[in-house]
Amino acid sequence: MALKITSECINCDVCEPVCPNQAISMGERHYIIDPELCTECVGHFDEPQCALLCPVDCIPGDENHRESRSQLHKKYLLLVERNGS
Repeated sequence: MALKITSECINCDVCEPVCPNQAISMGERHYIIDPELCTECVGHFDEPQCALLCPVDCIPGDENHRESRSQLHKKYLLLVERNGS
């Protein structure tokens, strides 16, 4: 499942640079995660770096974008292929 950033976000700027897929960007009021790019760091790390480092614990799973670990890995492979990495 992709992650999301809730309105509790304090815009501390910790999450954006640690996202290996560049799925995090500044939204209108707080950071947001693009579910098409979020793999929960599958393929890069053992756990989502944004959630791990978030000081206010405002990055839960996004119930609207449920994906298995296998699906997240397939998405990761597609992103790698698309980016030529």
